[in-house]
Amino acid sequence: MIIRDQAALLSPVERDLRLDLFRGVGLWMIFLDHIPHDVVAWLTLRNYGFSDAAEFFVFISGYLVGWIYGPIVAGGWFLAALKRLWRRAAEMYVAHIMLFLLFTAQIARTARRFDNPMYEHEFNVFNFLAHPDELIGQAILLKYKPVNLDVLPLYIALVFASPFIVWCLVRRPNLTLAASVVLYVLSRWFDWNVASYPPGTTWYFNPFCWQLMFVFAAWCGTGQIDRIAGWVWSKTAMALAAAWLAFAFLIVMTWHVHALEALIPKWMIKAIYPIDKTDLDMLRFTHFLALALWVTHFIPRKWKALHAPALRPVILCGQHSLPIFCLGVFLSFSAHWILTQYTKGVWEQLAVSFAGIAVMIGAAWLLDRTDRVPNLFVKVTEVEDSGIAADPAVTAAAAPANR
Repeated sequence: MIIRDQAALLSPVERDLRLDLFRGVGLWMIFLDHIPHDVVAWLTLRNYGFSDAAEFFVFISGYLVGWIYGPIVAGGWFLAALKRLWRRAAEMYVAHIMLFLLFTAQIARTARRFDNPMYEHEFNVFNFLAHPDELIGQAILLKYKPVNLDVLPLYIALVFASPFIVWCLVRRPNLTLAASVVLYVLSRWFDWNVASYPPGTTWYFNPFCWQLMFVFAAWCGTGQIDRIAGWVWSKTAMALAAAWLAFAFLIVMTWHVHALEALIPKWMIKAIYPIDKTDLDMLRFTHFLALALWVTHFIPRKWKALHAPALRPVILCGQHSLPIFCLGVFLSFSAHWILTQYTKGVWEQLAVSFAGIAVMIGAAWLLDRTDRVPNLFVKVTEVEDSGIAADPAVTAAAAPANR
């Protein structure tokens, strides 16, 4: 029987600013990657390796779940963890539905305003505008998703399942991780995925495969990675990670410089392609792990630069990831619309890209200032004596304002 440890609920958790930093970087990369043919998007990770910002977010989300809620579940407060995580999943679900409605309205208004149906087809909202009654129901079931809104349903599914994942990790961490690997292998072998809309399609991010990244991150967050830290950050492992990153860089460069394709043997091309994002190809998974290995080596938890003013804007964006992600979806479409309707010059691409990032930083700053405003509320207590409860002075005294 697990003894309920009150300290698991009350003890503060030290914030790891590295996670906020890389979430912020990921948000900026997602915004830039969603602007087609943007020169600034050459700064993003997907142009230099197999993985991209999606791996950033899934790993960080899983790590935080294991790090924060592992001690709570281990202390016997499973229901408290379930309540908080399911509330978070509900918040993300509501944000997804609101984002879907507003984003679709933005595209429809732009298509009508400029008499350009290209937007409706390019962002997969043509069917919605033709049959809104049916598509709204499909959107509520997370089956129908316009372009750029695929990742939130994955997060919702993973966060919804996370209380049970943490419960298993607390009790049998290695067995849970092994079960996650088995599910990954079986889902790829038998093509398991969640049905989407229109019929015959599936989720762009297969949750049965991407759960491996989430569970592995939660496994690390519960402290299991510390037990093998000497091996993980050994010279041999670091050298292998560096070699893998260099190999990934070379392969990706062949996508941009066709003259380099002759350097890659045909048998290797057949072996590594296609590098599937939907089912989290192992090349993407291992590339991200190799990158994370070197990043954590050079950027420790107590890295002084994390408190430098220069990194404050990106950290602020990472600390408010959900609203900034939703804002970034609107901004990326706005930037795409400006470049499509007017000009696609380099200076214009630079202008819309950096303007969008500036808006994201401004919104994160406002959200941070809002969080600093005290939350005042009145605690209402039940009083058995109706005569006492009727006295306003006594009621006010029994219901003080708390922060």
